[in-house]
Amino acid sequence: MKEVPLKIEHDGKWIVVKAGVGEDRISFPAPVEKEVLFKSVFDLEEKKNVLIISAKGTPDVILRIASVEKVLVILKRLILANCNAYRLMAYFMSPAIRGGVLAKDAQWEKGSIVVVKTGIWFVSATKQISIPLLDVAAIDLTKRDVQGKQTDVVRIDHVDSGEVVSSLVLCPLSTLQVLVNFLKDTTKGMDMKGNELDAVAQQVAMLVYSGMDSHAIENMLNIPHKQLDEIYDRIIQLEIAEVITIRREVQLTTKGVRYISDATKTQTN
Repeated sequence: MKEVPLKIEHDGKWIVVKAGVGEDRISFPAPVEKEVLFKSVFDLEEKKNVLIISAKGTPDVILRIASVEKVLVILKRLILANCNAYRLMAYFMSPAIRGGVLAKDAQWEKGSIVVVKTGIWFVSATKQISIPLLDVAAIDLTKRDVQGKQTDVVRIDHVDSGEVVSSLVLCPLSTLQVLVNFLKDTTKGMDMKGNELDAVAQQVAMLVYSGMDSHAIENMLNIPHKQLDEIYDRIIQLEIAEVITIRREVQLTTKGVRYISDATKTQTN
């Protein structure tokens, strides 16, 4: 078992420890005093340089770990190879398409697909890419040109920094269909009936998707600011949109009117 330096959140504080890392487990010395078998891990999330590891226990164990990239890469490799997850060997391309355009240096990688509680991981000898399930927008079985031949692949559309990105998975057709069914079942909590929004609200959602701002939407649909706010409230409540900027409308006070009046006179004179 090798010792690696890392930070771990303990009792609400980040502390520095030397953890013991083996092929099948990770151990933390005092004051943490925990040992986690990788096969007991059922979820792995990555947020910037922090790994969030969830493992079965009484109660379940949640570890937040931070370290240099080299250490995190080793931990992710060991956990993803041994954790309690759905996995299959496949070729993948991630990202394949970004914003409707073929991603730079996109190429097929030989590796595995690992699906944990909150995300889909693409793992190869050189890559460890995570797609949170909450960011998955669509999962489809489609065709793709592979070495000059139309081939069945799974296309996973997901949102990354407000932009739609597509990843592709290639393996035998029977396995692809199983993967599609599994992923759709895993993400079914995000499915909607399709009748939650009226025609105008649907148009608003489509214009937001196209990148149009509030003022432009009001002009495009010829609707007042109050109506647009009500539609925003509805789609936010349905969790199909989130607030990123609060636009303020202001009106001059008497002092402000006087200032403008005086400024205008000064400019005239």
